[in-house]
Amino acid sequence: MIDSWVNSAEVLGSDLPLALSGTGNRRAVLMRALRGAVQSGRLAPGTRLPPYRSLAVDLGLARNTVADAYAELVAEGWLTARQGSGTRVAERAAPVTPVHRQRTPPRTARPVHDLVQGKPDPSVFPRTAWLASARRALTEAPHDAFGPGDPRGRPELRRALAGYLARVRGVRTAPERIVLCSGAAHGLRLLADVLGGPWAVEAYGLPFHRELLTAQGVGTRPLLVDEHGAHVDELRGTDRAVLLTAAHQFPTGGPLHPERRAAVVDWARAAGGVVVEDDYDGEFRYDRQPVGAVQGLDPEHVVLLGSVSKSLSPALRIGWLVLPERLVEDVVAAKGEREQWSSATEQLTLADFVESGSYDRQVRRMRQRHRRRRDQLVAALAERAPYVRVSGIAAGLHAVLELPPGTEHSVVRAAAWQGLAVEGLSDYLHPAAAGDGRDGLVVGYSTPAEPAYPHALDALCRALPPE
Repeated sequence: MIDSWVNSAEVLGSDLPLALSGTGNRRAVLMRALRGAVQSGRLAPGTRLPPYRSLAVDLGLARNTVADAYAELVAEGWLTARQGSGTRVAERAAPVTPVHRQRTPPRTARPVHDLVQGKPDPSVFPRTAWLASARRALTEAPHDAFGPGDPRGRPELRRALAGYLARVRGVRTAPERIVLCSGAAHGLRLLADVLGGPWAVEAYGLPFHRELLTAQGVGTRPLLVDEHGAHVDELRGTDRAVLLTAAHQFPTGGPLHPERRAAVVDWARAAGGVVVEDDYDGEFRYDRQPVGAVQGLDPEHVVLLGSVSKSLSPALRIGWLVLPERLVEDVVAAKGEREQWSSATEQLTLADFVESGSYDRQVRRMRQRHRRRRDQLVAALAERAPYVRVSGIAAGLHAVLELPPGTEHSVVRAAAWQGLAVEGLSDYLHPAAAGDGRDGLVVGYSTPAEPAYPHALDALCRALPPE
């Protein structure tokens, strides 16, 4: 096995420096030269390539150009990269037909491993406890539960949620100020109808939420995000609302700093605006007790938006809005008398599930599971890619991996070639904040089944760029 490569001109051809001096795509030229060297036998299987920094100096290229070329050739199967072993020509019994660099697996192909955020493992749904609550709820349900009902939602669940949220999230409310909805998206639509626009949103966030607001006729503008959360000092008096993920910024991972929590409440009071607090995973903090909701600072200017999609299942379609008193009737009117309700029987079941303590037990169980998953991710990176940092606090169902500048696209593509579904951080950046982007991966660690998770992490590490 050739263990080192000293003279790049000998291996890649003496014409390479001249080709690289032209105006074409230098990465593409380098990739063609590397493929050609492998096909011709000048680079034998197992040959160790120089570190990308060294080759960049040797060829007079930017480091990112060489790193990206290496990563894409790893994705295509020409090279392999392992921590401690460097980048080598892949072992293969016969030459591989060159693959165009922009070829990716068909979008319809099902990945072998799924590390896309936001999808809890459906196999851990607490079927036995849920069935027990369903039986009790149906047995004890009043007759009016099977009639038209209250558009605010079943009073049993609103009472249960008022107590639970006060105890766990520091929320100050009463059952009469909670309106049940069929998930967080439904709640946002209702608020958009009632409040109008424009809204300020975090520069990083769910594209679906921005698209939803736009579809409702509400424009959005981004607030910069750093390790302390959104820059709420950028709020304007003309903003009708601001949408924040205060407990655990989605997806970058930082909590909203205490000074900014106070500042956003001051803005709402002075401007007559509304803080919409998306508490999507506020219960899942692993290094300490979860920080209380911003709503507790000012119930008359903050709306808390929550659901059971992360703690139980998105299939239940149950969410809630904890509202200022002045907004309750308007939201109920926007919801309507008949449409877009969650099932009354599932609301009753969830009420019993909360009151019986089963919900607390499920959250504790999921908190332990997610913490273990996150620890496994951090340990795998420390062993195989210590140059990749996990940003944000230890919380939630996902983590962001910080990547070297200019490598995100090729890493996502390399992951696809490994049979791994994972998303780039840039997918979550507001279009108007494109100049503020950084490279990273958003890794959801909750979806894979237990036996599959180590293999998913292995595929992830193989897709990461060489140091």
